[in-house]
Amino acid sequence: MLVQQFLEDSAAAYPGKTALVCGGRRLSYREIDEESDRLAASLRMLGLRRREQVIIFLENSPEAVISIFGVLKAGGVFVLLNSGVKAPKLSYIINDCAAALLVTHHSKEAIVRQALQRAPSLRGVLWCGSALLSQLHSPPAGCAFVRWREALSAAPLTRDASRGVVDLDLATLIYTSGSTGEPKGVMSNHLNMAAATRSITSYLRNSPNDIVLSALPLSFGYGLYQVLATFFVGGAVVLEKSFAFPYRIVEKMVKEKVTGSPFVPTMFALLLQMDLSRFDLGALRYVTNAGAALPVPYIRRFRELFPEVAFYSMYGLTECTRALYLPPDEIDRRPGSVGIPIPNEEVFIVDEQGEEAPAGAIGELVVRGSHVAQGYWNSPELSARVFRPGRCRSDAHLYTGDLFRRDDEGYYYFVARKDELIKTRGERVSPREIEEAICAMKDVVEAAVTGVPDPILGQAIRAFVVPASGKTLRQEEVLRHCLRHLEPFMVPKYVEMRSSLPRSPSGKLDRKALSAQKDETSSVEP
Repeated sequence: MLVQQFLEDSAAAYPGKTALVCGGRRLSYREIDEESDRLAASLRMLGLRRREQVIIFLENSPEAVISIFGVLKAGGVFVLLNSGVKAPKLSYIINDCAAALLVTHHSKEAIVRQALQRAPSLRGVLWCGSALLSQLHSPPAGCAFVRWREALSAAPLTRDASRGVVDLDLATLIYTSGSTGEPKGVMSNHLNMAAATRSITSYLRNSPNDIVLSALPLSFGYGLYQVLATFFVGGAVVLEKSFAFPYRIVEKMVKEKVTGSPFVPTMFALLLQMDLSRFDLGALRYVTNAGAALPVPYIRRFRELFPEVAFYSMYGLTECTRALYLPPDEIDRRPGSVGIPIPNEEVFIVDEQGEEAPAGAIGELVVRGSHVAQGYWNSPELSARVFRPGRCRSDAHLYTGDLFRRDDEGYYYFVARKDELIKTRGERVSPREIEEAICAMKDVVEAAVTGVPDPILGQAIRAFVVPASGKTLRQEEVLRHCLRHLEPFMVPKYVEMRSSLPRSPSGKLDRKALSAQKDETSSVEP
């Protein structure tokens, strides 16, 4: 199955049904299907050839959703970028994937213009927004500028460009910065994306009756699959630009009678500071958490507020979209687990010798299944290290770089990323265990833990703590709490209070940026 068929099949079954609510606009399946057909024709008129990359540099918007399907219908490969990307990174990605075309908004002109100075492969830019072409700077030689609305209005309503495309063809590159180095493009073909979508919608029990609100960026795999999965089943997506105003998000959930919504830990932290009892969320059937492990105290607080809402803790990464999920009926019994393998997948844990580890042992999680990506664009050596051959030609084993343990009943527990594990006093310490202990404090919103070099300990434990709004929390209180609830070698040597923690564009905690920041306050030792 090709990814564009998610839209085409739902448009055939529910043509007049609302598919997308975004920025005051409501679009039906028929409207999105036809607009993406016209966009596909426009891209071909701009010279797009099969298997060429098209960069979508837009914030969450109807145009971004239409662009995803339009590029696929034209036989191309879509590359979604976060709307906050700056010129050097934009230029790097254009050149790395040899992008042929770019879809963007006129408000990005200054950034795009800088990037175009070093982007010889780019043959055209499709501009969204109200600006006239005469108001934009002249394009460089060999690069055409076209307005979105004019291009789509002039394009014929046809559907034949993807003829010959099969599910083994590349569908998208999702660029992820990882822990070090330049951004790397994760290659997923149509088969990978269809397999992931089928699996996700089966365990979430999605149906045409679902209305899913997402404030996650489409450039983030977790956000992208909210649209893909909902369109796959014929539901509706309420797409928000960001989670900057949580009250407005919750009000929209009430107004649109939202049945499901994805969150990351930062969002849960903000939600749990609100008085949610004043909102009627009776239509809400489920919520999900991915992107990072959610502290158990957050889960318990949310469950107290919404005991009837199914809570899905999940684990995934860009290289396979999703790997584990915890069935909601297990959340109260084992809230620290991220569950069992998703349908149509095998996972296992290997030790340092590469042998499968027994229950209770800590090792690296390995994933196999048809949803595992094809590797990294232009990075054969890195691909060979992470995606290793399986038992047959089409079988690849994804070595995640994440440490897990499995209990006797087959439930998996995230321990740490390999490169984030703290080695102190001869012990290996998971930052998550310390973070969860600190987050159990009444007036703590968030906590993050890193290791810092120490001549005696090897690494000393450093905790960053964000107090609740209007609350004063002293470092000594945090240390006393840790001494009561953690083993001595896990107690932080340093505690720093922060007003907020640095985040990546997808909402994940940016530990690298956190370690690089200067102290806001003096540190204390126990």
